[in-house]
Amino acid sequence: MLDQLTLLAGGFQTAFSLYHVSLMVAGVLLGILVGVLPGLGAPNGVTLLLPLTFTMTPVAAIILLSSMYWGALFGGSTTSILFNIPGEPSSVATTFDGHPMARKGDAPRALAVAFLSAGFGALAGVLVVTLVANAIAGFALKFSPAEYFAVYLLTFCSYAGMSGGKPLKTIAALLVGLILAGVGTDTVSGEMRLTFGSDQLVGGVSFLAAVVGLFGIGELLVTVEEGLAFKGLQARMSWRAVWQAAREMPSYGWTLLRSTVIGCWMGITPGGPTAASFMSYGIAKRFSRRRENFGKGEPEGVVAPETADHSAGVSALLPMLALGVPGSATAAVMMGGLMIWGLQPGPMLFIEQTEFVWGLIASMYMANVVAIVLVLATIPMFAAILRAPFAIIGPLIVVVCLIGAYTIGGKMFDVYLALGFGVLGYVFKKLDYPIAPLILAMVLGDKTEDAFRQSMLLSDGSLGIFYSNGLVGSLVTVALALLAWSFVAPLLKRGRPAAA
Repeated sequence: MLDQLTLLAGGFQTAFSLYHVSLMVAGVLLGILVGVLPGLGAPNGVTLLLPLTFTMTPVAAIILLSSMYWGALFGGSTTSILFNIPGEPSSVATTFDGHPMARKGDAPRALAVAFLSAGFGALAGVLVVTLVANAIAGFALKFSPAEYFAVYLLTFCSYAGMSGGKPLKTIAALLVGLILAGVGTDTVSGEMRLTFGSDQLVGGVSFLAAVVGLFGIGELLVTVEEGLAFKGLQARMSWRAVWQAAREMPSYGWTLLRSTVIGCWMGITPGGPTAASFMSYGIAKRFSRRRENFGKGEPEGVVAPETADHSAGVSALLPMLALGVPGSATAAVMMGGLMIWGLQPGPMLFIEQTEFVWGLIASMYMANVVAIVLVLATIPMFAAILRAPFAIIGPLIVVVCLIGAYTIGGKMFDVYLALGFGVLGYVFKKLDYPIAPLILAMVLGDKTEDAFRQSMLLSDGSLGIFYSNGLVGSLVTVALALLAWSFVAPLLKRGRPAAA
């Protein structure tokens, strides 16, 4: 514990400079804008910023990107409450009670409760990361290729078993991502795979171009088809409203603690912020004394999803740093950034790049406090942006996306890839296929394949290596159980009404 406090103090020395604090402020403001505008979202916002970070030091770059992430989470809450339009998928549950509160004239209270709950969840998530990061990294140092493959398998199966969606569609999205990850040069044999004679694909499919298309252009195509018009409520924040909300928060103590635990768990496992917010809302409604008010403007219905959303968002960075397994789509994009900067996520990162890791953790404390202050001060400004015609905002977002795709490698081929992935993202949205598993598989595909092939070489082709010790056997068993549960659970749900 003392060692971690010493490392954290060193992290604060790294993060607490004028340059880094300026990056936090800029990142949070950009993140709020990204969160406020439907069609962008945190993963795409982080992707668009990545090319700008190539000339920065890794510490400065990750501080900017993570600050944008926190800002985007706060921005998504703003539109959920004022416009009934979730800027982030994880903010959907906030609309259930946040917007009814705003319609009743309680918009300042709803916003203040949301941001204070979000701040509590985020800081609790950072505390969890601080306390357990070194322990997880130290434990992961004992991993062999078999253990790493079991962890990756558990990650994929967790998406199928814990996402709450249709498992076959999740598995299909994972398979598409694994196929895309296999394009290019085989890391073991050096042969070309799935390039179809194209020199442009020798280096593989551009991960950043794929994310820009899937999250940016694909979302916008759906938005245009729906004919989205922004019609929101006015909100004038005052520090008096914030103070009153702060005095109200202790009455939701159990909800805050329970939602934080749910959020941290779903962040560390691949459940993600969206699943965490819905789960927390459902549990809060079930156990609340005021459950009949849920959906009509109950503050507890805002506290629960916001706390879980932000604690999950922060906690999702822990497995990415310590194990090289991202806990959310945005964490997957950040992991891609680490690789571009020449850093290898995993337990050795804590040994070889101590300043980087603890500088990031210290910046999480600071950036979340900065985010709470800035979002309370800038709500009217960002709400006014949403009143601009979508005919102006939409094309601007497309231009930014395509410029970002071109900047990645300076090739028009990446622009065409982004457009192609935009169409794929639109098709996925219309057919209700999840995009996050596809992104996860693109990031982890090479690592999973390498770990599996190394395991087979070590065991002379025997699958028994995946049950050679208690750790790897337990991980594989849990993974297969989660995969099986994803198919069994819907059958049980169908059987209950019949039995009744």
